[in-house]
Amino acid sequence: MNREAYVIGVGMHPFRKECPSNRDMAFTAGRAALADARIPFRDVGYLYNGYMGGQMLEGVTIAKDFGLTGVPVVHVENASATGSSAFREAVLAVAGGRCEVAMALGWDGSLRQRAAAMARSRGSRPSIEGLLLPAGFFAMWAVRRMHDYGTKVETFAKIAAKNWNHARHNPMAERRAEKEITPEQVLEAPMVAYPHTAMMACGAGGGAACAIVASREVTERVADGRPRVRVRASQMQSEHYTDGHVFLGAVVGPPELTRVTARLAYEEAGCEPGDLSLVQVHDAFPIEELMYYELLDLCADGEGDKLVDEGATAIGGRIPFSTDGGLIARGHPGGPTGLAQIWETTQQLRGESGPRQVEGARLGLAHMMGAGSVCVIHILEREG
Repeated sequence: MNREAYVIGVGMHPFRKECPSNRDMAFTAGRAALADARIPFRDVGYLYNGYMGGQMLEGVTIAKDFGLTGVPVVHVENASATGSSAFREAVLAVAGGRCEVAMALGWDGSLRQRAAAMARSRGSRPSIEGLLLPAGFFAMWAVRRMHDYGTKVETFAKIAAKNWNHARHNPMAERRAEKEITPEQVLEAPMVAYPHTAMMACGAGGGAACAIVASREVTERVADGRPRVRVRASQMQSEHYTDGHVFLGAVVGPPELTRVTARLAYEEAGCEPGDLSLVQVHDAFPIEELMYYELLDLCADGEGDKLVDEGATAIGGRIPFSTDGGLIARGHPGGPTGLAQIWETTQQLRGESGPRQVEGARLGLAHMMGAGSVCVIHILEREG
């Protein structure tokens, strides 16, 4: 990046199974981020809207709710990585000198609303990929893992229970249990696709999230003593061809995609995996989080199970993952998911996360996968 870019404001509309209109949720998240940044909308030089299930001109319509300022408005869509991709565009706009302030805003309704929108776009006949592939695909990943490394079903249940318990302290999470969730409860839930139960599958409600990126000059002007959050790395990759390459479907590319993108991000940030304070990942099912321990080079292949048994990836452990509940419990509306990760990471680095605060958080990684297959990774750092 040519110049430094900082996150100066974040905001969300709570993720919920039943939610209001996209327009209301986006406005709530955007206004919250502007208030957090302490700037008016007229200061925004570019607006990147990320959504999957909305109408053609929905992004422009929502932009007008903030004010008629002439700001360029761009619609970004990249499957589950939509919000992360919109954030990356905002970072590049500031880092490249295109503007001093850029806004990334993501939203989507519930799974039912998104399915209806997608059905309208492709006709009345649903495809089997759109209905069955994600759960079945990740189930196959999990069974293969059990075969190759002896991973137990209980390990998947421990990961899911951890994320449910992290979400209990996140007011924006879709799934907030009244009492602590145990792995046994996770295993007793209805089966979705063996070995994953319903409590291991990501929440599929709606919501919105927003992040505002600015230059160092603007950041210093509005900081008012608050820690600055710098974007140390922004990397995106799609699949790489390798000998014997197999196209594994439209959900996610080969595991190596995460490893390649992560190493590029570490190089750009000038850090090592062991320097990270916390990590957010695309954990639609616990098999993903388990594999990303290894693909992000936080442990050797096959050793992720040990991190779970040691409690290393829970808050209070060596390297907390999915501190806001992740896709499993915070929820995964699609468009705003990657931006919800930025919301969480920014608050953690500022020390504003309350009961789920990671002590001494200095460096956070946010990872998202998008069907197609795309991987987006950002590394944020606390300054001051």
